[in-house]
Amino acid sequence: MTILITGAAGLVGGGLRRELASDGLVLRLFDRQPVSGLAAHESAVQGDIGDLAGLQSAMLGVSAVVHLAGCTTDAPMDEQVAGNVLGAFNVFEAARLAGVGRVIFASSHHVVGYYPRWRRIGTEVLLRPDSRYGLTKGFGEQIGALYADKYGLRVLCIRIGFVEARPIDQRRLSIWSSWRDLAQLVRIGCRHPDLHYEVVYGVSGNARGFFDNAAAFRLGYRPEDDAERHAAAVLASVPPEDPALIGSHVMGGWAANNEFVGPIGRLLD
Repeated sequence: MTILITGAAGLVGGGLRRELASDGLVLRLFDRQPVSGLAAHESAVQGDIGDLAGLQSAMLGVSAVVHLAGCTTDAPMDEQVAGNVLGAFNVFEAARLAGVGRVIFASSHHVVGYYPRWRRIGTEVLLRPDSRYGLTKGFGEQIGALYADKYGLRVLCIRIGFVEARPIDQRRLSIWSSWRDLAQLVRIGCRHPDLHYEVVYGVSGNARGFFDNAAAFRLGYRPEDDAERHAAAVLASVPPEDPALIGSHVMGGWAANNEFVGPIGRLLD
């Protein structure tokens, strides 16, 4: 099976390359930056998700696309639209035109970032994006729904929390994903025989988790890690959150603080 990864030169792309290295997959790595350290099962294609024709060409012979590329900060809206709206649309359209069967879309927990932390939410809740970034990631999920329903692509949207070797603060004890747990979800997106369109949370089995990940469990997800084993070290080394900031009370954290005005109480009922 050949898989194309967009944004393969980035942090998440690098982590997935490591985790998928022993899977027997052929990885085609797409990025506008050069991709270094290619292994025998990897090849690189330099290009931009703004280029529909280039994407379509890169996807020929591919069975699945893992779409990571796009705007990853709360940048101005024109950058969000270019990366997370038009760019995401191009990826799905190129997959359709190239005959790719599956797209795994890297969404974000920031699509629900303004939910208060005392809630425990699944994927059926209304979106409450905490930023321009979260807003446009939510649009990307809807592109996936359209292409699954209208054109028959098999689509898995993964609302990634915080993926790294370990969580780095109190909030991320609730939204952390280990690399191997994220890779497990990607494998489900690439292989699950009954996948149509699903949204799941890209988090490990965290005891402090905000998210009900029943949708992922239905697909066979069995997380191997829990942020709790890092909790004592994290809580001992990181100062408490500032209760005057909205981001200390809602799931999105830093992104929720950006440009927030008015009393924080209006979001905490």
